[in-house]
Amino acid sequence: MKFLSLIKHTVSAAAALSLICTFTCCGSNNTEPDVTGAAANGSAVTVKIWHYYNGSLKNSFDKMVDKFNRTEGAKHGIVVEAHSQGNISDLETEVKRASEKQVGSDSLPNIFTSYADTAYEFEKAGLLANLDLYFTPEEQAEYVDYYIEEGRIGSSGELIIFPIAKSTETFMINKTDWEPFASETGASYEALKTVEGLTETARSYYEWTDSKTPDIPYDGRAFFGRDAAANFFIVGSKQLGYEIFSVENDTLTVTLDDGAMRKIWDNYYVPYISGFFCAEGKYRSDDAKVDRIISLVGSTASAVYFPAEVADETGTHAIEADILPVPVFDGGSAVSVQQGAGMVVTKSTPEEEAASVLFLKWFTENENNIEFSAASGYLPVKKEANDYNYYLKTAEKLGIKVSEPNNSVIKEAFDCIANSEMYTSKAFYGAMNARSVLERSLTDKASADRATVIELLAGGASLEEAVEQFNTDDNFSYWLDGLKSEISAAVNQNE
Repeated sequence: MKFLSLIKHTVSAAAALSLICTFTCCGSNNTEPDVTGAAANGSAVTVKIWHYYNGSLKNSFDKMVDKFNRTEGAKHGIVVEAHSQGNISDLETEVKRASEKQVGSDSLPNIFTSYADTAYEFEKAGLLANLDLYFTPEEQAEYVDYYIEEGRIGSSGELIIFPIAKSTETFMINKTDWEPFASETGASYEALKTVEGLTETARSYYEWTDSKTPDIPYDGRAFFGRDAAANFFIVGSKQLGYEIFSVENDTLTVTLDDGAMRKIWDNYYVPYISGFFCAEGKYRSDDAKVDRIISLVGSTASAVYFPAEVADETGTHAIEADILPVPVFDGGSAVSVQQGAGMVVTKSTPEEEAASVLFLKWFTENENNIEFSAASGYLPVKKEANDYNYYLKTAEKLGIKVSEPNNSVIKEAFDCIANSEMYTSKAFYGAMNARSVLERSLTDKASADRATVIELLAGGASLEEAVEQFNTDDNFSYWLDGLKSEISAAVNQNE
């Protein structure tokens, strides 16, 4: 049975075209158009997808596309072609070139992977389809509410970005090297539930490791590292009651509360320049592999990179990992980061739009989504699939073994989604540039000032004396004023 023959509301291609155009023009979803097809001549409808997946993630996605083409696609006369455009920046560049019909560019794909800030710009340009026309309220209710809400970036709250796989953050710790420290000092996982407790534990770990070589002063080791410093700003501020980037009626308000920023300074910058935190490798898993740190906060999708063995000055040794909740500010709300790009459908023919949506629906069916998620490290997007026992039973049915640490990461992530407010900033012009400012502002300063602290220590200063030169009210105010100016420039550059 071909794509055309599955139209619910009509018996002819002309009527199908008229019906779908009616829904597109009037913006109503009171009656759902059949998303299963409208191919006017009975030939295959080709759906072109652009993404930024590479390596194992690309292989996982390609496998699912091939499965669709052999099953649901073959049944309805749809062929999906997926193409990696490199990294996310390369993808955005190619989509922009295609949208502007630049010389040598390809035509716009039917679907492309997008974060909210990029999708926001293309939505304002009128290039993206309103997915509310294709998903009934009952269908949308099957998905995690936070994920659907994130995708509502249309001018009237229309669903534009469709969730296909998500992630949050997790706290991973080298249990093997933690245990002797905990045994000798009384340190506990309980303290790691708060940001402040983490900072104090990191100080204690530095002092403990420093004490092992009494003839070498200030050679203590860092305890912790954090990927995505911007997440700490955005989610940390939200935990403390302040939304850095709030958008209402397309109007952006930036709030960099002095008190919240001081807490971030005290629990990121100060422990960093003191040597309690570290961020030297490209990712914190790189630092963990060479024994620079024994704990980190990173994406659940990156858990596969946490090392199974660690190389130190004496050789290598195998380790076990423990997965813990991401620390929250003491007294703060339980807010966790929500991340992971979604898919947007570009406006095209009714046949191609309907075929594109059919693929997205198929891809996010529980079994298919879990198959992709288990292979890629991402989380499925439907509520039922976010139940840990259901996830494991489905994976077992599919012949997929969920090994450690992924098994513990998934369990912790599902607990997080069920018990936290999942948060991501709403889309606005300049969002990517603003996030970049948050990512590098305090990290770059901490790295540079740590280097100076090391020089002062070598010159005979105590750690307290060296750190006190930088941990001042004036230095904090100078940094915060600069941050506010940079953020303002980033969000106003399009005006």
